[in-house]
Amino acid sequence: MLFAYRLDAGRLTRMEPDSDLVQAIWIDLYRPQPEQIAELALLGVVVPTLEDMEEIEISSRLYREAGVDFMTVMLPGATPEKVQISAPVTFVVTAQRLVTVRHHAPRPFETFPGRAEQSSAGCANHLKLFMGLVEDIVARQADLLEGVGRSLDQATTALFEEADARHPDNLHASLVAIGRQGEVLARVRLGLLTLERMLSVYTLWAEGTREASGMRPLIKAQIRDIQALEVHADFLSGRVGMVTDTTLGMVNLAQNATIRIVSVVAALFLPPTVIASAYGMNFAMMPELEWRWGYPMALGMMVASAVATWVYFKWKRWL
Repeated sequence: MLFAYRLDAGRLTRMEPDSDLVQAIWIDLYRPQPEQIAELALLGVVVPTLEDMEEIEISSRLYREAGVDFMTVMLPGATPEKVQISAPVTFVVTAQRLVTVRHHAPRPFETFPGRAEQSSAGCANHLKLFMGLVEDIVARQADLLEGVGRSLDQATTALFEEADARHPDNLHASLVAIGRQGEVLARVRLGLLTLERMLSVYTLWAEGTREASGMRPLIKAQIRDIQALEVHADFLSGRVGMVTDTTLGMVNLAQNATIRIVSVVAALFLPPTVIASAYGMNFAMMPELEWRWGYPMALGMMVASAVATWVYFKWKRWL
């Protein structure tokens, strides 16, 4: 799909599908089709393929070609099947417009067009629009980090203050939830890393143009925000490890309690088993076999030995 936007009275307005793309200040390509790629080629923009965008070499993700800047970052978003993944998004900055290429749906690309003029950079030209979009993307990463923090708060509160949460079945669900938050955190950290690298390189490229060089204060502000979020992400990563270790410790405690009960039951039946084994031997010369009260005596010894074992365990506080 192709979404084209133009400036209209200082606001970003979506263009009709059959409009002339020459008037567009921002062209957003979502899972582009061949005919849409051909339309961009007429504007002098070579749309990278998904395979090109997935290349991990820096030279393949950040490069300048014929005065056009190609910058690829990894951003969290949803697939058409609503599966959350981290996938590449390419920003193509030309002399007249901004072009974005993506194959999944990061949320800022859906929400930013309606509030582009409210960003710190505004949307007076395509460069400021680019910085405004980056600002919205960084803000989205901050929201995701706050969501991870809230989930970890809920998990730790449940583990330490709610007895039901320490049930083995609930502990399993807690581990799954913590693992999902860890995945979200990993996707956010990757996005922040690639965004910081993109802005650092773009700062160097902006040195050669007067219009772009005026964006340096905004770029530096975004880099500072990203670095602060990276520190917060590191803190949350430590919390994820702590909550995971705590949950696994609770699982081990629950398993130990079960094993202890089984061990105690086995220990209670051990003395009676020894007595029964002794009197179950088929030797000819066993005086007790002829006793009238031999059977009740054996049963009494079994019960007494089990009770004595139980009393000893209680005295040692093993029960």
